[in-house]
Amino acid sequence: MCQHQPTCPSAEATDREAARVIACFPEQGWSLLCNGVIVFEDTGELLPDGSTIAPHRGPARHALVA
Repeated sequence: MCQHQPTCPSAEATDREAARVIACFPEQGWSLLCNGVIVFEDTGELLPDGSTIAPHRGPARHALVA
């Protein structure tokens, strides 16, 4: 599927989110990667086989008040 050089990670790879964006819909909150993965703003993912990965962003950073 991917024709980039070097080739982007596959949808099954642990680093699948490193694939290049081929379509972006920020108003809808998602992007399509060249490996077929749909990545959502909340960090959830929809894989080409229809399986999902729950959002996995870390906790929000809080500014320290002096």
